[in-house]
Amino acid sequence: MIPKYRTQFNIEFSAETYKKTHELIIEKCGHEAAFRLSESPIFLTNDFWNKLDDASKSIISQIKNMSDEELSKAIPANCNVPNDTKQPHFLAIDFGICQDENGEIIPQLIELQAFPSLFGFQRLFEEVITEVYPFLNDLKKSLSQEEFVEKLKAVIVGDENPENVILLEIYPEKQKTAVDFILTEQLLGIKTVCLTKVKKEGKKLFYEKDGKLIPINRIYNRVIFDELDKIEGLKTEFDFRENVDVEWVTHPNWFFKVSKYILPKLKHAFVPKSYFLSDFPETETLENFVLKPLFSFAGSGVNLDPTQEIINQINDKENYILQRKVTYAPLFEDINGEFSKAEIRLLFGWDPKKEDPELLVNLVRMTKAAMVNVDFNKKDAIWIGSSMAFFGE
Repeated sequence: MIPKYRTQFNIEFSAETYKKTHELIIEKCGHEAAFRLSESPIFLTNDFWNKLDDASKSIISQIKNMSDEELSKAIPANCNVPNDTKQPHFLAIDFGICQDENGEIIPQLIELQAFPSLFGFQRLFEEVITEVYPFLNDLKKSLSQEEFVEKLKAVIVGDENPENVILLEIYPEKQKTAVDFILTEQLLGIKTVCLTKVKKEGKKLFYEKDGKLIPINRIYNRVIFDELDKIEGLKTEFDFRENVDVEWVTHPNWFFKVSKYILPKLKHAFVPKSYFLSDFPETETLENFVLKPLFSFAGSGVNLDPTQEIINQINDKENYILQRKVTYAPLFEDINGEFSKAEIRLLFGWDPKKEDPELLVNLVRMTKAAMVNVDFNKKDAIWIGSSMAFFGE
């Protein structure tokens, strides 16, 4: 898409420029990404952006109009955390980049979640990629660094002293997203703390710093709560379900409330039809749908070709959806004349003092495989992995 930019990038690309991208990331933050970076960004038209914008605004409006009672039905009984909030602090909306029957490039909603993503890293990636390929500066339409930090701080730190705000994760140094934690610390002045290191006294939480216990007033939560039960031998002083004196960013309940759970409830031209498995009508054809567990992460448990036999073996059908298949369009040409497919994630921050969330950055995932996950690609493939989109004419 946008041939002039694709051609220019492919001419300027080399193994050396790709290596330079990695080196600059390490130079600027002291850590490398533990996930694969695509060699290339993607170039999307302003017309496509308008479609993304229209779909996102419609989805956000529909979420805002859903009652708390309706959304709360998504929360498993054993995962309900006290002191819920009126709205989430983050939204991530994923669209596949597809073509309709007339050949028009259109977005198709794949997933959405009220959970943070790589805000810090994507900002750095944009800075680095435009430094390596200066012509990309003409396409940048993002916030200034000062505005970006200010808005991210308003969402995560709020009116608190950064010392009393933590980024919470389980074994953060082992996570593929560790580079984003480091960047968040650098941008906001907060500390990353492992769940196993959180101390509890009464209803107050603390972390240790220089031999002193520091009160935790606000938690930037990066823990997938329902994953905790799968970790053998996990010992903590603090259980999410306890009523503690802390403010969540974003509250763990929103991970369930804005998830695949609401896909069957959303209506828009760019939202493929979805059904709860328990409500799948006989008038539909199973082979046209993808089977997805409600609360899986990173594509876990997705079945691209479900059969009636597989469906019959599922006892908790209310915890699965069937989503109409979409076909990602192979639009992004690499230096060998082969084409990658992609999906774009729009990352919104939602300041509690504001009526609507605000787009802060985008994240692109590129693939040559059936699923947008690097693990499914051939090991020698290029133009695959994490990247970002630039928009223009």
